[in-house]
Amino acid sequence: MEELAREAGITVRTLRFYRERKLIPPPRREGRIAWYDEDHLARLRTIAALLERGHTLSGIAELAEAFDNGRDVGDLLGLGAPTEETPVRLSPEELADVFGDQATSENLAAALDLGYLATDGTDLVHVSRRLLDTSAALVREGIPLSDVLATAKRVREHTEALADLFTTLALTTGPANRTPEDLQRLRPLAKSVVEAELSMALDRRLSRRLGS
Repeated sequence: MEELAREAGITVRTLRFYRERKLIPPPRREGRIAWYDEDHLARLRTIAALLERGHTLSGIAELAEAFDNGRDVGDLLGLGAPTEETPVRLSPEELADVFGDQATSENLAAALDLGYLATDGTDLVHVSRRLLDTSAALVREGIPLSDVLATAKRVREHTEALADLFTTLALTTGPANRTPEDLQRLRPLAKSVVEAELSMALDRRLSRRLGS
């Protein structure tokens, strides 16, 4: 325990507190000896990153409990079911291959805060193959990853508002007592409206830029 605390840059007292809150899994025991490994160290570093981003210990405990009990990654990252996105498991080295020198600790913390990334042992799990590929493509176009993530946070705010708008529309108009199956059937229609409006908005914006 002392060695793990030293590697993680925390006190033994803090480590014991994390153990009591079940933020990290128990060690492997051989007689009276408790062995901690790289998975424990990775979990502690994730906890530190999340705390720096303003997450509470209660929220981090929920995240840890989900991993330890094998909950679905999509549920863990807040996707819920159903979803069309495919999570991607990456080693830190593979993530560095995707983003190069943009794979900094600051960008990692921002991606964790946004919910794009989570940790599972020594691996990382990205919430969406499509978002991962798109982010990488934007970085290859010369846009800093920090700006991509900052913009993604703003996009999240707008898309949450759009989702709320369509959910309210479906629940408060039309037949009463809609079922979850009804809402699922309406889901592609909401996506089609947003995609069409975004396409036309981009056309208008590009036309004005080219005209000027």
